[in-house]
Amino acid sequence: METFFSGYCRVLDCSRLVEVEYEPGTSPEADCCYADCVYRSSCPIAAQIDALGSPIA
Repeated sequence: METFFSGYCRVLDCSRLVEVEYEPGTSPEADCCYADCVYRSSCPIAAQIDALGSPIA
């Protein structure tokens, strides 16, 4: 499943549209630094990705 999320990215200091590839039972793959982002805990885009319900690998 391919999904798009939008929100403010602190790394880029601007709004961002992120493409996420996700299949149930797997970790989401985002076209941003989602897995290693230092701002992940406060990122509105990461919150939307986390809502997919899959833990990252």
